[in-house]
Amino acid sequence: MKMIHVQLPGDTCALCLPEVLAPKGRAISAGPDIISHLPGLSAPSPSHVSDFSPELYQTIQHVCMGKELLYEELPWDWRDLEPFLLARILVLRPGLTPTKKGWVCRRCGNASPRRYGELDCARCGTKCFYCRHCVNMGRVSACSALIAWNGPTLFSGSPQPLLQWNGAFSAGQKRAAASIVEAVEMKSERLVWAVCGAGKTEVLFPGLERSLQKGERILLAAPRTDVVLELLPRLQKVFPDTAIAGLYGGSEEKDCPAQLVIATTHQTMRFADAFDLVIIDEVDAFPFTADASLVNAVEKAARSVSARIHLTATPTPFLQKQVKKKLLPCVRIPRRYHGFPLPVPRMEWSGAWKRPVTKGRLPKKVLRWCRTRMEETIPAFVFVPSVTVLEEVTAILQKTWPAVEGVHSADDQRHDKVQRFREGTVPLLVTTTILERGVTIPGVEAAVLGAESTVFTESALVQIAGRVGRSSEDPDGGIVFFHAGKTEAMTAAVRHILMMNKEQLPEEASNE
Repeated sequence: MKMIHVQLPGDTCALCLPEVLAPKGRAISAGPDIISHLPGLSAPSPSHVSDFSPELYQTIQHVCMGKELLYEELPWDWRDLEPFLLARILVLRPGLTPTKKGWVCRRCGNASPRRYGELDCARCGTKCFYCRHCVNMGRVSACSALIAWNGPTLFSGSPQPLLQWNGAFSAGQKRAAASIVEAVEMKSERLVWAVCGAGKTEVLFPGLERSLQKGERILLAAPRTDVVLELLPRLQKVFPDTAIAGLYGGSEEKDCPAQLVIATTHQTMRFADAFDLVIIDEVDAFPFTADASLVNAVEKAARSVSARIHLTATPTPFLQKQVKKKLLPCVRIPRRYHGFPLPVPRMEWSGAWKRPVTKGRLPKKVLRWCRTRMEETIPAFVFVPSVTVLEEVTAILQKTWPAVEGVHSADDQRHDKVQRFREGTVPLLVTTTILERGVTIPGVEAAVLGAESTVFTESALVQIAGRVGRSSEDPDGGIVFFHAGKTEAMTAAVRHILMMNKEQLPEEASNE
């Protein structure tokens, strides 16, 4: 498919259309050619033409608003879209932009020549480059057009209270919540540095309500599907009258016209200039910190003037430097919402464990720890460094306790197993670091087998320790690092937790 630029009568701004929609007798200012070869166009203003079906208008608005989608992702043909393109309510943008070194993908931001492929393209009839980095979301090639909504928004503001929550804030939560509301009003940036279990989600409530009251659209981006599934019902409960969608791999809400979108960072790639408030939960977590395209995706999803909130218990060195240089305002919550200190991990030497595990034996100390939890019906996580170790450890434990399960990122039954663990059907869950964040289980305790492994970084170990002691009824949950030799990451994690336990809130310091 080739594209053209058309000059409509009385219009100073050219319009990009597929060649099949070229209006007869209209002047073509550029093309026909693949869209990436055409000159760039300035942002058009939509006309007030309304000679199209109101039902189709509403459906297209619901699907396309705030997004950039491939033609192949839409259920309509070019003739259905024609009146919307002529009215500039829909606009076409190139999927790939040529550069001196190759291409940049508009959807994922990929600029690495190594991440581009070439194929004989049936659409444009030539050798065509395409982005391999985001091809699993649908192929973006040099001749691809991304279709974007350019009309009015669905949402309007209301001064009415929207939040239905009767909880109370701790002193630290109150300060953080006020800071977030201020960022929403000023369209500024904040880092909320809060210990695991500080109640970061609740701290967001006043800022979310203020943004919704202003008729704004909100993105809450999370690192993993598990976190989205944890947050979605909690926010639906406290904002029952707000359209909220959860987007993740396999989600059935991708076309839901939600005002509050909770999404994995991968899912934000389809959005552009859509959100007035962007919240990045667990901003230091994999894969967000390991993939520049995800950072680009979240940036692209935000409006040029928007509020940005970063949430984490373990900020990266870069974020900490930004705070020290006073380039990033930061509010800290060094206490959990219930006021009890963070459980401090116990480090216990368990000897060389890899060979015994491959032969079907757990170290005696680890087995004893598991047996005690099973006999006392204490829900327990056992974190391991790899999927291979997970399968071996799970098989060993299942010989004695058949109800034990193992879970990792590629497990098709992962969400079902986690749910059964919540319900108590699964008494002990062996897991990789996939569950180090975003999962809250009352009364749970945790152990790390092979804590000396490089996969267990300081932040990972702090987050794992943060799974325990989260409820006021059981604030002293146990956490143990079984190891074959202490590492700097282990000692740094313990030091980090002790530091946060020692830190005072401004209110506490002023009362001394």
